[in-house]
Amino acid sequence: MSELPELREPDLPRTMRVRKRALRTGWTTGTCGAAAAKAASIALTSGRTPADVDTPLPTGDRVTLPVESYEIRADRAIAVVVKDAGDDPDATDGAHLTATVSWRDRTGIELDGGIGVGVVTKPGLGLEVGGPAINPVPRAQITQAVAEVVDLAERGVRVVISVPEGERMARKTTNARLGILGGISILGTTGVVRPFSTESWRSSVVQAISVMAAQGERTLVLSTGGRTENAAMRLRPDLPEVCFVEVGDFTGAALRRAVDEGLREVLFVGMAGKLTKLAAGVLMTHYTRSKIDRGLLAGITREVGGDAGLVEATAGANTARHAYELWEAAGLLGPAGRVLCRRVKGVLEAFTDGVITASVVMVDPDGRAAVASSEAAAP
Repeated sequence: MSELPELREPDLPRTMRVRKRALRTGWTTGTCGAAAAKAASIALTSGRTPADVDTPLPTGDRVTLPVESYEIRADRAIAVVVKDAGDDPDATDGAHLTATVSWRDRTGIELDGGIGVGVVTKPGLGLEVGGPAINPVPRAQITQAVAEVVDLAERGVRVVISVPEGERMARKTTNARLGILGGISILGTTGVVRPFSTESWRSSVVQAISVMAAQGERTLVLSTGGRTENAAMRLRPDLPEVCFVEVGDFTGAALRRAVDEGLREVLFVGMAGKLTKLAAGVLMTHYTRSKIDRGLLAGITREVGGDAGLVEATAGANTARHAYELWEAAGLLGPAGRVLCRRVKGVLEAFTDGVITASVVMVDPDGRAAVASSEAAAP
């Protein structure tokens, strides 16, 4: 399957515009960290302490966030932005994202995690083992925010992101099970917290499918988030926007409504984690309600000819992404991904008693390339 063009997160998909009236969105730890880093950079360079800061989002949009407090010392400046997760029951709601910015001898930016930001101890997260749990998109967002204040080609700064209550907050997450120890992760792909886990989100997914059916469209395209929806739109440019629904964790509810509306064709686009849960028959895929079935991953590895060592490694994989990386390194990503997609296809069709014909596509962890499909044309 061909490489997709580099994807940009949509401003807000059509389905999100429907939900926004019912739900109050919030801001990710990445956005709050970026705002704190920009505020501290302003204080370091000018001594000013603005009450709020205009902050870039990964989508290209911007948001103005209030700054809780500042501290200016001889060699550094510190700023705090409090996270507001909106209507999502987020474990990190109210977190004090604290940025400490100081000069350094080399140009550019050095980004590190402080107290309350977890340390990565296992592979499979797309982050360096031993480094801070600050994901790539927030890293870029923080760098952009600081660069709006400091010319990083001429000067260098060190930015440390801390969350004083982060270790306590992390106990309410699955971080420890994933090998992120000592605090929370700095996350976010769009910069916006969308309340996937609420009942209101489920209702809006159902509503979006009804709207699509009412417009006479017959092909429903489900995705789990912004990156996978972007990929789906690139895969099916022939379909109008209304056909694309970000399902979040509510695949089962979406399929039930699709059947009720008389739909017969569904394309599901996802990444390894959600697909693994679906392949195991789990239709509610929220991280607090279901876990990755490592036995399923090991079985797929065995089915596509993986040796005993690879089967054992997959059985002990830290995450589905870790299994994905193991398959990729062994040259088995295409076959294994195809089996995984076909199992998901079977689950989706069985859930609807065969009323719906499903096709499934797996994209890479960045959402930029389709790497496997349930259909014969898969790579």
